[in-house]
Amino acid sequence: MTTAPKGPASYFPSIEKKYGRPIAEWKDLIRTSPLAKHMELVTWLKTEHGLGHGHANALVAHTLAETGGM
Repeated sequence: MTTAPKGPASYFPSIEKKYGRPIAEWKDLIRTSPLAKHMELVTWLKTEHGLGHGHANALVAHTLAETGGM
């Protein structure tokens, strides 16, 4: 039996399904953005890319955790 992802990663299947882009592509966008603060990135994903707040927050939180907060 496979363990279900927890935390921000639990949103990833629905993000890919709803917005039609792989998670790696979203993370690349976040990493290459000139913005650095968590909420700036969340707002940017919401306004420029049409993501909902929970999905944008999950992507930013997971990406920043991987990069040590950028």
